[in-house]
Amino acid sequence: MLEHVGAAAARLPYLPLLRCGRVVLSVARRLRCVRLYGGAGLRSPPVPSDSFWRIIRIGLVGLVLAAAVAGLVLGDVWLWAAVEWSPPTYAEFYAPGGFDTPTVVALLVAALVKAALLWLILRAPAPGPLDRQAKALRRLLYLAVAYTLVLWYPIALLPDAVDAVFQLALWTAIDVLYLLVIRWRSRMLRAAAGAMFAVELAGMANELLDELDLPELGSGGIVELGLVLGGVAATIITVVGQRRDGRWSRGTLAAGWLSVGVYALVIPFNFLFERISSGKEALLVMMGAVGLVGTAWIAATARELPAEGRPADLPPARRRVIRVAVAAVAVLPITALIHPEQTPRLTYTGWSMDCYDRPRFGDLKPAEHDAAFLCRARSTAGGVPPMFPDSLSDQAILAYGRALCRTKDRDEQEAILTRAGSARPAGGASPWDLIYVCPEIVGATHPELLRSTTETEAAYTAYIAEKNAKCRDPWPGTKAVAQATARYFLFVDGDHGYLVQDPGDEAADHAAEQAMDRVYDDSALIGVAGSAVLIGHVEDVSDLCLTVKAFRTAPPQRTAGWDQVNEVPIVSRSGRLAVPEMGEGGEVGAGAPMPNLAIAGKGRYRLRVYVRVDDAGQEHHLVVVFPGASRKRLELKP
Repeated sequence: MLEHVGAAAARLPYLPLLRCGRVVLSVARRLRCVRLYGGAGLRSPPVPSDSFWRIIRIGLVGLVLAAAVAGLVLGDVWLWAAVEWSPPTYAEFYAPGGFDTPTVVALLVAALVKAALLWLILRAPAPGPLDRQAKALRRLLYLAVAYTLVLWYPIALLPDAVDAVFQLALWTAIDVLYLLVIRWRSRMLRAAAGAMFAVELAGMANELLDELDLPELGSGGIVELGLVLGGVAATIITVVGQRRDGRWSRGTLAAGWLSVGVYALVIPFNFLFERISSGKEALLVMMGAVGLVGTAWIAATARELPAEGRPADLPPARRRVIRVAVAAVAVLPITALIHPEQTPRLTYTGWSMDCYDRPRFGDLKPAEHDAAFLCRARSTAGGVPPMFPDSLSDQAILAYGRALCRTKDRDEQEAILTRAGSARPAGGASPWDLIYVCPEIVGATHPELLRSTTETEAAYTAYIAEKNAKCRDPWPGTKAVAQATARYFLFVDGDHGYLVQDPGDEAADHAAEQAMDRVYDDSALIGVAGSAVLIGHVEDVSDLCLTVKAFRTAPPQRTAGWDQVNEVPIVSRSGRLAVPEMGEGGEVGAGAPMPNLAIAGKGRYRLRVYVRVDDAGQEHHLVVVFPGASRKRLELKP
């Protein structure tokens, strides 16, 4: 969600602020007097003359237009501040390198639109008596307008929770007074309005709970969308109530319906904003400008609250001209930003939210495969340049991807990527990426890439179990206090071997590093460092069969059938000695649970290592541990 519709963005966790938009207003202080109305004494504030309000309107609107012209001369940052009525630092956030031409044009158009709407907002309040409730409603509505135009910035300097509390309190009071002041002329309509207002306020309360890090009323996109639509419905039913009341002019009702139309644009705009690849700033500016229609409606609602003095409706011809002008101002700038058909359409970029997760092919629906490939083709993960430049459209990238699937070697892939303008043509295309765009071709040679996550995990578990089953206990007739046999998986390149260590030792990491440094100092490839022993592999293998056994006393040496047998000291400071396990999702370690080999608790132990390589090239290790105080290294079979 964007933060607000205006200089920063569209405020959409809840809708009351959308009823306001964003601009600037000063409300003159009003004196109070008493006048008779219908036999009852009602307090009615004297309203300054129209000429006084006209001077204020001309001055402020002229200032807005002059500031826009000055900003055009002084630079992009000041143009943004003049049009969006927000600090210049906001412009540096949205466009650190300056604005492009469409954004500058959008800012100038937005200045005219905002000036026109500000002219309407600053119209003098209609004269006439107001009871206490209507007077309170008028003041709160003008406070909402002032917040949207001016007060939002100082309040934004406070914690977000303060802003959320202020909004909730303000719109709770306004909605309650709406129910009391508007003459709904139908109990059903008043009840429906109360229900919609409750949904609207629930959305604001949900926002407050989120700011306070408390459990929210609901989570998920459906709940959030429901709260947003409830706010839209609250606006619609308010306009309907105004029409049935009869106090408000057609212009005010038209502004209310136009504000509903703006919400209809803002809601999909917020959800689709991340997918827009170009022109984001221009669209943001225009949405902020048209969002001011809601503020004009709120101001008009407050202005026309008195029962007397309702302004006369405009002539039909003039109303049609105004409708055409408003529609043109709202639609034409957005239409001008629509690119021609040949311009690349970019659904996903490397920074798109939808591209952060990388689901497997089998987890996706067929309609989602192209989107997954586009994410990967434009990914810059790890600082690597994307496979294709952003200047290519989605359709072009998909076509190049299918062409890559039909290549016979890496040279053909490089030629295609070079033609496409890739920054890394020599890297080619991986089948892990191409599986999404041509599964029938890649899947024929890499069927494992077609699996879902569940299928992949099941296949991996079965693979580990099969590898473990091929390893046998070399001493099947000698039962130990604790023992296990499993396949130990190593790094394919550069793995020194495996550790037997005390994981509870405070210096475990340091001991492991020392053992690693010493492993090549010994011809038997065994590095010893206190509570850690690193045992190297004698052949260039990626895995080996490992059996560990723990005895209470030293077992017979039984060196026959082994290529080498060595015995070294090791200490357990925490009462544990263990071999690392692979664990869930791991790639290195034992493929089955390994026992604690320090069966006598804390103290010194002897560790005997048996190593041999069979005729098939498979390396077998037997590790025997038993209590022993000796610190000597013994070579039992060289």
